[in-house]
Amino acid sequence: MSNYDQYGDISAFHPGFYIAELIEDMGISQEEFARRMGTSAKTVSKLVNGEVNLSKNLASKLSSMMGTSIDLWLNLQLNYDKKIWEMERIQELHAQEAIARQIDYSYFVKHRLLPKASSILEKTANLCAYLKISNLNYLTEPQAGANFRMGVPAFELKNVIAAQVWLQTAINVSESLENVAFNATLLRKTLPEIRGLTLSPPGEFMPKLTELLRSAGVSFVLLPYLKNSAIHGVVKWNGANQVLLAMNDRRKYLDTFWFSLFHEIQHVMQQKIKKVIFDGDNKGLISVDRNMEEEADQFARDFLISPMDYAVFCRAGQFSEKDILAFSQDIHIHPGIVVGRLQTDKLILRSSCNHLREKWSVEDFSSLMLSSMDASVTR
Repeated sequence: MSNYDQYGDISAFHPGFYIAELIEDMGISQEEFARRMGTSAKTVSKLVNGEVNLSKNLASKLSSMMGTSIDLWLNLQLNYDKKIWEMERIQELHAQEAIARQIDYSYFVKHRLLPKASSILEKTANLCAYLKISNLNYLTEPQAGANFRMGVPAFELKNVIAAQVWLQTAINVSESLENVAFNATLLRKTLPEIRGLTLSPPGEFMPKLTELLRSAGVSFVLLPYLKNSAIHGVVKWNGANQVLLAMNDRRKYLDTFWFSLFHEIQHVMQQKIKKVIFDGDNKGLISVDRNMEEEADQFARDFLISPMDYAVFCRAGQFSEKDILAFSQDIHIHPGIVVGRLQTDKLILRSSCNHLREKWSVEDFSSLMLSSMDASVTR
């Protein structure tokens, strides 16, 4: 042990450092100093060597002996403890650098969630505080009950890290939203109205969609895609009466947005309260309940386009733009959703009628998104 520690440009002086100087200035031995202080020579030796902390009792004896305030000695110990903590904290932050470098910090700066940082240590500290964790290593293990369906063929650690970072960001944003208790019956009743929103321009349907879901007790959060997260949606319960449905713009076409939305809504309806459900594509799988995913996929397909209507349309075998527009008008759905379904089922080429599929990004709803994100920062 030592009464002096240094790490980088941080120095920490144990109270024993000053006691040793005091003994030397007085020109006496440690044993004599101990007798005058009213304690054992062993205690003084341990203090001088930084092996024990300065207690209130010992600080009181020193203050009486030297004619100083007790606070003088207690503050020496307090300042030493703070410096040691700073050293340990910096060492911990250094140990997390590799994880921090896998997180796209610019995402948080761009969307005004975190300030700019001049060093990787500052980034690490800021990320820990925002994500409400003491150590970024927490992000390397999937949460208990996590159900991952990732949109990458080779599932990697960086995907787990980014997915969990994005989830916590969505949770933080959702905390600023007004919540009501989840009502499955009301959610089912709103589904036809939500489906009807596919015919509305993006700028119109998002506020309506958010309110319809909120009224049924579903906190809906829309965020930009976070690099490497490899997911486009998450469902997470907070108890039995609060549920978060978060989505991003990883999928750039509106028809895939609507499919993903109804897929996630079905996960909400499944009410797997102890599961956190991460949804990407079927490229990479980890800890996936395949039955849940197949059920959610089927629900989204069949609710957007009923199996009976689709079967009749496909039997005709006419998939020109004119036929697609007529069919979509008959079933009151956006034509891009029909095109996306036909492409997925390989009934038309991926390039066919793509102009009927609208592209989108979170920036289309920037005022809605940023107001929620700003609120999450100021809480």
